[in-house]
Amino acid sequence: MKILKILPLILLTLACVPGDKDGGQVDDVFPYTIHQKALPNGLNVVTVPYESPGIASFYIVVRAGSREEVEPGKTGFAHFFEHMMFRGTDKYPTDVYNKNLKSIGAAANANTWLDRTVYHMTGNAKMLDKMFDMEADRFQNLNYSVHGFKTEAGAVKGEYTKNYASPMMQLNEKTVNVAFDKHTYKHTTMGFWDDVVEMPNQYEYSLMFFDRFYRPEYSTILVVGDVTPDLVNSLAEKYFGDWERGSYVPEIPVEPEQTETRFAHIQNANFPPYLSLNYKSPAFDPDSKESASLSVISQILFSQKSELYKKLVIEERKCRYLGGGAMFTRDPYLFSVRSSLHNPDDLQTVKDEIIKSIQDLIDNGVDQKVLSDTKSHVKYDFATGLDSSTAIAEVLSYSIWATGDPEAFGRFFNLIETITVEDLQATAKKYFIPEHLTISTISPEEEGGVL
Repeated sequence: MKILKILPLILLTLACVPGDKDGGQVDDVFPYTIHQKALPNGLNVVTVPYESPGIASFYIVVRAGSREEVEPGKTGFAHFFEHMMFRGTDKYPTDVYNKNLKSIGAAANANTWLDRTVYHMTGNAKMLDKMFDMEADRFQNLNYSVHGFKTEAGAVKGEYTKNYASPMMQLNEKTVNVAFDKHTYKHTTMGFWDDVVEMPNQYEYSLMFFDRFYRPEYSTILVVGDVTPDLVNSLAEKYFGDWERGSYVPEIPVEPEQTETRFAHIQNANFPPYLSLNYKSPAFDPDSKESASLSVISQILFSQKSELYKKLVIEERKCRYLGGGAMFTRDPYLFSVRSSLHNPDDLQTVKDEIIKSIQDLIDNGVDQKVLSDTKSHVKYDFATGLDSSTAIAEVLSYSIWATGDPEAFGRFFNLIETITVEDLQATAKKYFIPEHLTISTISPEEEGGVL
């Protein structure tokens, strides 16, 4: 159960254009109808019939991630429950749970990120009743002892230690800690180290965290595959209908405006030099031209088809890799441009070239054909990836945790089609400014050496 690594070029997951709640017109790029039903307790149930004979993907999206960890000294608990939810219940202890998974031909896992925790299994569609039974039980009846809690907290500490042996993970942790002052995006999904060390002593708090967020109003059931909406809805009512709604709403701190360039650096002589430029970016809004424009900008300026990539990676060979884009998050986060270099002496040059490409877009715009081709590429390249129940569920689960609405990405894609060169220029001018920039580096030197 590992943290999902979210790629910066998340635009490729956005070309989904689902139908309406009543089975209305559907765009060819996503030729499947989305059915939604809200239960009285606040649980949303989403069904997408898909021709995958005998196979169904069953997801539960919990809109609680590290963003919801608002108390000082209490970080890492969203990720902790990704682990703890597999410790079993009285009805289905761990060994029984795993045995049942095998008996229905299912594979189950989970992942955590800033804005959500997702639990998923894919298996025999004829055993959907058993899937519902097993998941409803642990979501409503999770039961663990102090000893079990301490054991899993120790496992989380071990995972932290393993992950943060990587200079890249160290830099990511340092970058968000520097870039944010108040908002809970200041800590990674793993949490602050001191909090992870203290976690084994937080048994009572863990019970409180579970009671707050593992509630129907925070959750969406998503089933894709060889199923019908009537079946899924009836099973949801049977197994989750009595799940009690909660009342807790966290107060997420508002991040103050950044007023000067900030710097994060890791000194490491045995790791390839690395540079990232991290600009404050807006919260994802499927109806905002700014969100759509930033997605298009990431493709035009920083994809492998970009002029900058050709220059720095292919022709001049200053970079091993170049890429960038915005993370689609519920609150304002970061648009990051990342590059792995061959020579640390080129860090300043590469930074200057990235800034130059952004400024050129602001001053001169982009070729209309480049803009049109980019839109088409996003649409048709993505459509070929919708080839399994799991792939479809992944796309819709992202839409759910980012907006609460599985159909939001449909509106967003339609909006991308309307983006103009002027929209790109206005958005770039607003967000790519030095006062909102955090520069992150890895090099052999004690300081980053990038101005």
